[in-house]
Amino acid sequence: MSETEEKMKHLDEMTCLLYLERQLDRARGLEVSLHTQECENCRTLLRALERESRLLTRAMFEDNEPLPSRLAQFQQAAERSMQWIWGLAFGLAATGVYALYTQYIEPWQAQLQEAGFSGTNLLGLLIFQSPFWKGWQSMITVLEILAVATLGGLGVMFLRRRIRRGSALALVFASLCAALLAPAPASATEFRKGDRITIVKDEVVHSDLYVAGGQIRIAGTIEGDLVVAGGDVEVSGHVMGDMLSASGQVRMTGQVEGSIRGYAGNITLKGKVGRNVMTFGGDVNIDHDAVIAGSVTTGSGRLSLDGHVARDLLAFAGQSNISGDIGGSVKIRGGELNIDSSADIRGPVDFEGEKQPQVSSQAKLASPVHFVKHTRGPNYANPHYYVWQVIWMAGFILYGLVLYSLMPKFSQEAVKSAEQYGASAGLGVLVLFGVPIAACIACITVVGLFIGISTLFVWYAALYFAQIIVGTVVGQWLMGRTGELWPTVGRMAVGVVIVRVCTTIPDVGGWVKFVAILWGIGAISLAIFRRFQPVPATGVMIPPGAQPLPPTTTVGGPLPA
Repeated sequence: MSETEEKMKHLDEMTCLLYLERQLDRARGLEVSLHTQECENCRTLLRALERESRLLTRAMFEDNEPLPSRLAQFQQAAERSMQWIWGLAFGLAATGVYALYTQYIEPWQAQLQEAGFSGTNLLGLLIFQSPFWKGWQSMITVLEILAVATLGGLGVMFLRRRIRRGSALALVFASLCAALLAPAPASATEFRKGDRITIVKDEVVHSDLYVAGGQIRIAGTIEGDLVVAGGDVEVSGHVMGDMLSASGQVRMTGQVEGSIRGYAGNITLKGKVGRNVMTFGGDVNIDHDAVIAGSVTTGSGRLSLDGHVARDLLAFAGQSNISGDIGGSVKIRGGELNIDSSADIRGPVDFEGEKQPQVSSQAKLASPVHFVKHTRGPNYANPHYYVWQVIWMAGFILYGLVLYSLMPKFSQEAVKSAEQYGASAGLGVLVLFGVPIAACIACITVVGLFIGISTLFVWYAALYFAQIIVGTVVGQWLMGRTGELWPTVGRMAVGVVIVRVCTTIPDVGGWVKFVAILWGIGAISLAIFRRFQPVPATGVMIPPGAQPLPPTTTVGGPLPA
């Protein structure tokens, strides 16, 4: 065997690498190629080195290294299981809504029904069956007309190719004639306004009456409802419907067949009411001569009840004085309760307040007064407090999950802005107090009413989003930063739990919540501000020979001196 054949007996790795990189001369390359065709060991080595070279080259051009098979399978399983996570989140939300309804809405509805507001649908009672909106039936008629017109238009569009032009024209003229021949609805409402409005004793209004003025005197008969707004209102006549009032001072010495609902700074009732009374005012007086056939619901600074109430009393008042007779139950929440010797209450009495009720020994009560001392702040001994905290945590996490899914990029920008503590806190003070003031000012005008209300809703939603942003920052402090969605959601959940736990600390939790809202809403505002900032153009090439413009040059030429 010759010396050359002895060298070519087996190739080393360096020679194979040089051959793969085409670094050998032509003669040497032909020798390596012929040898690998005859030698199986060297051919295997050359193929292995070629495969490694390809893998290295591909890895250099890839941005992210592919996940191992086990991690890829775990990621797919996690994506498939996200439907369970969403189901759990919405289940917690449904639980929160149910708890909110059972803890607040349902008890209030039951109390109002006990106070004489009959019917299972309170919304229908307030809107459809009361004078709060007397134009509701007209609105229903308009909606019916629009619905019929819409269906007719769709029918004509659908059949326009199947009917002749003359038939369509006849249909249009017939519709116009029917509209012109339809009888106009008779007006059932009378309006009066002025500085001084008086309806004398012998005058009869055969419809609903809307009155607005400074001084209003109603001594006649109103066969419908009375809706009145004024500075000083006195009703000594006969109202056969309901009475709705929003005035500075109201005195009712006549008779109202229906119910009385309204607000006034000072309300005095001396006459007869056929149904219920619902009033809100600074001072509510039910005189000794007053007779109310239904119930009384009131919210006032001071309540004096010396008349006759056939059914229940529900009151929220700073001070309540009862010296009359009540045929049903009494539920009062406020500061003080005084029951005089002439009082006669034929139902249970429940009082929640700051002081013990003062009850005369000569008062006639069906049962002793059930007193619950009103405690300020949360009741840490009540298990319901902790249940609500868990529900609120779940609600915040669900809210954050929805926001991070809908606005992932903006949420990340807000979290980054929250890391600038000084700028976020300073801007947060401005937005937290300035936005609601500006929105309320905008609501004064009709044009700005929609903008103001919408701004208030967005501002209120941002207060909760602010706590989520702060929770995300706290979670990143503990678990490190990340740019992916679901790891960010996990950090948000951990941080929100920590922030919510800190807000429950006595005497400190309120300040923690205030700082979190201030900090977070400033971060959100800073992220919005940066989004609207113009982005400077980069990479602009100046043509050869052109001189750049001086900094004081405008489009039309240099600025004047």
